[in-house]
Amino acid sequence: MMSLTHGISLGWFSPTLPTLISDNSPIGHPIDISEVKWIGAAFGIGCLICNMLICVPVSYFGIKKCMYFVPLPNILNWILIYFASKSLYFYVCRVLLGFSGGTLVVCFPVFIAEVSDNSVRGTLGSFFMMTLCSGITVGFVLVYCLSYHVLPCVVIFLPILYLCLIIPLPEPPQDLLKRGYEEKAEKSFCFYKNLSKDPAQQAENKAEFDILRNKVLASGITEKITSADFFNKVSGKAFGLIAVLLLSNQMSGSFAIFNYSSTIFEQLGSRMEPNLCGIFLGVVQIFGLISAVLLVDRVGRRLLLIPSLAGMGLAELGVGLLKSFASQDFLHNNGWIALTLMGIVSFTASAGIVALTFVIIVELLPFKIRAPGISISMCGLSLSVFIALITYPVLINDYGVHITMFVSASFCLLGLAVLGIFLPETRGKSITQ
Repeated sequence: MMSLTHGISLGWFSPTLPTLISDNSPIGHPIDISEVKWIGAAFGIGCLICNMLICVPVSYFGIKKCMYFVPLPNILNWILIYFASKSLYFYVCRVLLGFSGGTLVVCFPVFIAEVSDNSVRGTLGSFFMMTLCSGITVGFVLVYCLSYHVLPCVVIFLPILYLCLIIPLPEPPQDLLKRGYEEKAEKSFCFYKNLSKDPAQQAENKAEFDILRNKVLASGITEKITSADFFNKVSGKAFGLIAVLLLSNQMSGSFAIFNYSSTIFEQLGSRMEPNLCGIFLGVVQIFGLISAVLLVDRVGRRLLLIPSLAGMGLAELGVGLLKSFASQDFLHNNGWIALTLMGIVSFTASAGIVALTFVIIVELLPFKIRAPGISISMCGLSLSVFIALITYPVLINDYGVHITMFVSASFCLLGLAVLGIFLPETRGKSITQ
């Protein structure tokens, strides 16, 4: 529910932007076009600040308590959107959305991984991304269905409902063991494993919990984290692979292309309404994410990720070549070609690199430094989001869609080469491995 809400908050921006910069702006006067890229990039700044700070409360209070914070900036975001009267409101909104998203992407993947069975961990991790990206498409659609001032009044109920529903859920057992609460950890373990409360089963339940406890405590999770835990061969390889994964994720255009899809389709001469093309991409993306949810625990991470990068890079190369060599008349009369290629980009990106990034990050990091490691990784993600959101409008407007697509395809090639060689398969391994 909360990842869906966050997706709506992100998806709302692109189709509303043309209205905000027009003479009929709902805030009373148009936003200056020079401010657009900074408003878009403010989201990345908010994420980066939050990612740098979130590891402290996560370590001190635990994952679940930090998940209470996620909806609060989102609620403020919608209140400010409703009352916005100048561009400053949107800077603040995007930073707040970054705070919410920064907490969400650190806490949710860890929470999901720690309460999931090995056989469905990848599926549930991908489902998190499916709801988030589905929310982006829902945001596109809601802009068409609801007026500017009605939409915030509707969406704001979702984060409020999430806050109410998450309260009864216990904290993950690993989190409780880390802080020495063994009795609570055992109850939490039985809750999430759905173990029987039959007294005859208690000894068996206890034995199963003891296996988890011994593995968690053997990982050194209760010991103080030192710099040696980060600067060793295993951690170094994990962070190196994560860095390439994050670069491939953002600089391949998997997120930025959706933010500026309307502008891209305008330059490609599409006869369809540009925002409708964006909705089409969003729907295709959902099918890609559904494919990832169904396949990730069947075929593994590598067999989804590698073809995803290859397909995305080839489709982006195709769009770049089409824009470079086709006349404007050809583009206008054969708009289905560009739409199809962009649909392939959307599907292949969402079926691999988009759906699996958070799953792979959680599984690559050593158990002892997982929480601070994810916080560091999300700082890298926020930085790459910021760079992508501030770079892509410049590339599109100053150099054209073809150069933008060639740059995106080159980062797909980078990810394909490095991850194809060095990324291990983590399907079926326990979270303590």
